[in-house]
Amino acid sequence: MKKFTNISSQAVPIPMEDIDTDQIIPARFLKSTSRAGFGANLFRDWRYDQNDQPKKDFVLNNDTYSGSILVCGKNFGCGSSREHAAWALGDYGFRVVVSSFFADIFKNNALNNGLLPITVSQEQLHTIFKIIESDAAATFDVSLINQKFTCPSEQLTIDFSIDPFKKTCLLEGMDTIDFLISKRETIREFESRHLVY
Repeated sequence: MKKFTNISSQAVPIPMEDIDTDQIIPARFLKSTSRAGFGANLFRDWRYDQNDQPKKDFVLNNDTYSGSILVCGKNFGCGSSREHAAWALGDYGFRVVVSSFFADIFKNNALNNGLLPITVSQEQLHTIFKIIESDAAATFDVSLINQKFTCPSEQLTIDFSIDPFKKTCLLEGMDTIDFLISKRETIREFESRHLVY
């Protein structure tokens, strides 16, 4: 997994609530166990029409917006527990998703796959959308070490919380299995002192 470093990026806004995992990556595309390639079908039914032509009114097809930060409405990632939703967002190029509420399973899947979900208040989310609306080129900075989401041009600073273990894993570019493997010598030493065969 890629290490999470400080990010400075424009943001892509989708001001809709209750975006579920089937909208993020439709079930018909869940045919691979590899994490690669899912970005092409991210928000597939919103991005393309029945003739596979891009819908001009969808934000990902609008050159005005770009960046590795996705900003969405309340209750993002609800619905089924498919891990592919996090895979699709990451494969497309997003490293951060901002919302006022995340479904628990999606949030854990995101953190386990190098994607940082940042929870802000509803008022803060409204402010972020307003900033993007007034200036699509506005840059947001994300510091995982300091747990801050900022927009320097607007003097906006938001502190966010994250589980300390998940923070360590993101900073080190490790999932849970990688972390356990990195501690194998410590585990062996513990077993040698405490286990009786």
